[in-house]
Amino acid sequence: MPRIESTAARLAKRGFADGARAAQLLRHAETGMEDLLDSLVDVADPDLALASLTRLAEREPAVLDTLRGDERLRTRLLSVLGVSAALGEHLVRHPGQVAGLAAPDLGDARAGLLRAVGAEPEEAEPRARTEHALVALRVAYRERLLHLAARDLTGETTLSEVTSELSDLAGAALEAALAVARSEVDDGEVRLAVIGMGKCGARELNYISDVDVIFVAEPREGADEAKALRTATRLAQAMMRACTVTTSEGSLWEVDAGLRPEGRSGPLVRTLGSHLAYYRRWAKTWEFQALLKARPLAGDLELGNAYVQAVDDLVWTAATREHFVEDVQAMRRRVEAHVRGEGERQLKLGPGGLRDIEFAVQLLQLVHGRLDPLLRRRATLPALAALSRGGYVGRDDARGLAEAYAFLRQVEHLLQLHRLRRTHIVPDDEADLRRLGRALGMQTDPVGEFTARWRRHAMEARRLHEKLFYRPLLQAVSRLRESEARLSTTAAKARLEALGYVDPAGALRHIAGLATGVSRRAAIQRTLLPVMLGWFADTPDPDAALLGFRQVSDKLGSTPWYLRLLRDETAVASRMARVLGTSRYATGLLMHAPDAVAMLGSDEELAVRPAETLLGEASAAVSRHAGDPVTAVTAVRALRRKELFRTAVADISGLIDIEGVGGALSALSDVTLQAALDAALTKAPAVTSFAIIAMGRLGGMESSYASDADVMFVHSPLPGVEEREATDAAFAVANELRRLLSLPAPDPPLIIDPDLRPEGRQGPLVRTLASYRAYYSRWSSPWESQALLRARFSAGDAALGREFISMIDELRYPQGGLHDDAVREIRRLKARMEAERLPRGADPALHTKLGPGGLSDVEWVAQLLQLRHAGTLPSLRTTRTLDALRAAVSEGLLAPADERVLAEAWRFASRIRDANMLVKGRAGDSVPRESGERKLVAQTLGYPPDGSEDFLDDYRRVTRRARQVVDRVFYGE
Repeated sequence: MPRIESTAARLAKRGFADGARAAQLLRHAETGMEDLLDSLVDVADPDLALASLTRLAEREPAVLDTLRGDERLRTRLLSVLGVSAALGEHLVRHPGQVAGLAAPDLGDARAGLLRAVGAEPEEAEPRARTEHALVALRVAYRERLLHLAARDLTGETTLSEVTSELSDLAGAALEAALAVARSEVDDGEVRLAVIGMGKCGARELNYISDVDVIFVAEPREGADEAKALRTATRLAQAMMRACTVTTSEGSLWEVDAGLRPEGRSGPLVRTLGSHLAYYRRWAKTWEFQALLKARPLAGDLELGNAYVQAVDDLVWTAATREHFVEDVQAMRRRVEAHVRGEGERQLKLGPGGLRDIEFAVQLLQLVHGRLDPLLRRRATLPALAALSRGGYVGRDDARGLAEAYAFLRQVEHLLQLHRLRRTHIVPDDEADLRRLGRALGMQTDPVGEFTARWRRHAMEARRLHEKLFYRPLLQAVSRLRESEARLSTTAAKARLEALGYVDPAGALRHIAGLATGVSRRAAIQRTLLPVMLGWFADTPDPDAALLGFRQVSDKLGSTPWYLRLLRDETAVASRMARVLGTSRYATGLLMHAPDAVAMLGSDEELAVRPAETLLGEASAAVSRHAGDPVTAVTAVRALRRKELFRTAVADISGLIDIEGVGGALSALSDVTLQAALDAALTKAPAVTSFAIIAMGRLGGMESSYASDADVMFVHSPLPGVEEREATDAAFAVANELRRLLSLPAPDPPLIIDPDLRPEGRQGPLVRTLASYRAYYSRWSSPWESQALLRARFSAGDAALGREFISMIDELRYPQGGLHDDAVREIRRLKARMEAERLPRGADPALHTKLGPGGLSDVEWVAQLLQLRHAGTLPSLRTTRTLDALRAAVSEGLLAPADERVLAEAWRFASRIRDANMLVKGRAGDSVPRESGERKLVAQTLGYPPDGSEDFLDDYRRVTRRARQVVDRVFYGE
């Protein structure tokens, strides 16, 4: 017993995972194996190899002497046994195949498998002649599979050689299966070709995989077509059964004809003409992607070649189909969405898996192969090499993808060889991981090394997939050296068009302007452009993004920090691309404040700055230019421009909601008004105090990007000053304020709109506090009380502002609420406004302000509740619409469900108005009618590129529900 334990310990030390089990196997072996231990411990799984070898030796004792006398045979056999339990089982059943492992090769696979089923390879259409043809086919197939695996696992063949041989072996098996089928079905009247698809068609098959095929048939001369097709269908079915039916030797693999026209719903066999008619009229984008791999595999090769040649033209013009790139990308997203459970361990479909690489390469091939025949390769690695040589993919990117692909395919093969089962899941069992790592040559820490290498390759593959698959144009236009073959203008335009650029010729001009030359600036631009072009392509308007990028770069390109910042800070470049391709408004702001690029690096930089901080900076600017109001206000407007850009970028980036946007823009207007007022007062006589009262959306802290500053001006003469003198001075200050803020400048103007003052445009621009009090006590209409609900102090003399607000509280918050007559008057006024104020030609259902369920509807509901109840309920005394609705819910005046409906409609409409301004650079109160503009607005609001109709449906649904609440709560219906 101690001797056995000692042997177990020694074996464990030498690399056996279960030393005790290994010692027991060696002890009970009829023929000693101690001299083979050195060879056994070198294989991937010594325990597995020893177990299989022990069983094989029990079945055929002479095999051990054969191994001792032939090093090549020993290395090959033990390598297989250390990886594949299934092939070990096969050898135990067929020990005679061990000797064949020593042969350099087993000869022509097609001839060998045909002879195995009793057919003569020299016959034009061989037929099987043995009863046990299917069993013989499987035994002969696995003998060749065994021989290939031995050469593969000992490093005698490359990955490409392995996958090519596996594909040819599958083709030979199909030919043999067809021979078996001909023994069952008389095929004298039909020619049948088997077209290989997928990995088999591309000669990159796995060890265990479905074999994808398409059947094409033609009647022989004089035969009836319908009858010939029925015969061909029976023949194809018999061939498929010959491969898939389970025998004493199992089955080969599934023959999958699901890629045929109409899929599983379509006929199994079609004529060549029928195939072409379908592809020309009905085929979807993914079908052309699949046809990229088509290759004659078995049967009538002449007919098969005719089929491939005929579909070839259709494949290489498929990229001209409408939405081709989007369809391919959508297909990939659907595949990803269906990966469940073990997606992170999926070698094939998971992130950074084989499918990521294959889809990226295929998309690039299909987009550019129409103009570049050198890209027309079926297999992934040769296609990737061609893409690299042509400049479509950078050399480093191509190398990274090729290395990841080769590694993942090797791992896939090792996984499948173990049990000869179709699998793509990396196991989490440590013994399995150890076997994988050792099979790949990792000896020190096979589990850790394998896991790290796999994750590294997957991460790199995913990164490059996203870079290439969603950004097909990378290196070719912007990064080719002068010494390299230049891409033709036509091909470059095709790539840009595939990316989504509407004006590829214009894009080429911008690229050339940015990247041409030998300066350091041009060199960095050539590094940046491949990625930037892809990011631009992900935005709603790639052409505008590229144009904006060139304009900003022309202004800042010679500034040392600018290009370095973009190159070194991915977040800055990515966010800049997003902004430029989304918002003409923000781009316009950036044109005149290009140094604002620096704030794009972090979310913290884009946070709304406190009003006190901004007011301090604005006041400092006015102080620096004391005596020169124009220069002072110019500096203040420059500060406003930069803060508008900050808010717009935060909005586009989803860092701030619509209430936050309104609050930030309103506070910025307050700061601007205060600074401009300070500048206007520098040359005015000190005869009166002056205050600015915010009204409308500014008063409600709900300003949009397009909002004017609705205000009223109030003044109060200083002691001892005549009212007429004070009023003249206040009038001059108000006009100077308006002039300073509207002077021509590169900055957006802040338009002062005082039309909500008493008597409107007919009334005086400025009044004293006493004048306001006298007017409101005598002449005020219900609508003026309603307008005052949004009044708040904005700028100027704070004490005067407080007095004004206190004075109007009695008017806007009446203690007894509204009389019924006043309620009816407000309702009539609202109905009249709906009928008369809507712009000519506007679609009421799409007007965000005056349309049913729009901003006006929601605001008037809130304001009516305030007029009726704020006199006794202080919680309703707010200038903000949504706060008023929330307070109404808390006071039991409005159902929570109604508040949610109204608030959703208000936010949606407000976001659309802001998005209109962001996207177009000009104000717009309606959902855009033109589909292109509506698509841009929808994407800015977070809808996918094809979500324009969903956006429209959502708006109609939200506003329809809001209008129902308005009819009930406001109109009392």
